[in-house]
Amino acid sequence: WPEKLINMKNKLSFADGCIIRGAMSPNRDALGDCIPQSSVIIASMSPSPPLDPAEWARQVGLSFRNPGLLRRALTHRSYCNEHTESLGDNERLEFLGDAVLDFVVGEWVYHRYPELREGELTRLRAALVRNDHLAGFARLLKLGDALLLGSGEEASGARQRNSLLGSAFEALIGALYLDAGLEAVKRFIYPLLQQATESLEERALLDPKSRLQEWAQAQHLGTPRYVTIGLHGPEHAPSFEVEVYIGEKKFGYGRGPSKRLAALEAARNALRNIGLSD
Repeated sequence: WPEKLINMKNKLSFADGCIIRGAMSPNRDALGDCIPQSSVIIASMSPSPPLDPAEWARQVGLSFRNPGLLRRALTHRSYCNEHTESLGDNERLEFLGDAVLDFVVGEWVYHRYPELREGELTRLRAALVRNDHLAGFARLLKLGDALLLGSGEEASGARQRNSLLGSAFEALIGALYLDAGLEAVKRFIYPLLQQATESLEERALLDPKSRLQEWAQAQHLGTPRYVTIGLHGPEHAPSFEVEVYIGEKKFGYGRGPSKRLAALEAARNALRNIGLSD
């Protein structure tokens, strides 16, 4: 995985079916221009030829022992209809990549978020493997530049279409799995997941504190207040204890390796106590 893609100057976030840079905006993508799910952009009336798959792989730091797998992963069925000599389209690899992503992302969120319950882990995994997120990964990698498309798809602006980009990303994962194994897939996908989940956290898709605050405000009870009541354990493995109050009443308690995680657990405990948990 190339450091130049991981350590981008501006933080990436995900919204409205695309990746954006910096502040939320429905009109900017991972590298400048966001493509909403309902939109299609035709780059020009005379599109440039696609980037050679091997050159694309070199640019993003991937190496395939079997270059035929990579080429197939980037081949849309419309290209096969016009080039009978092609090795086949990417739909079977898409099927495999979908299964591999489900496992790899599931394992990653399981270890990344030990405080989350089963239902929350399931929602997070589903959010991360949604087609619009996968299309965002594809845009970050400029995967569309290397897709092999038929002339009709090319003319329609398919290189920027979420459905096609997301499917191609799944096919790429399937090809990488067959070529280099599960560990190679993990090394490739983990940096993308890290940035994506940071954005999801900011948008409160994981945050029970936001749910608790919404409930408290709807009940006209005021804003929840989090109080750190204890710190235990050695410096390298601390354990924080946090209580959450609404008004003068304690609603929940949580423990975690940081104040943030302890507060999340306290909010989650409060939601269970008022009957709003999974």
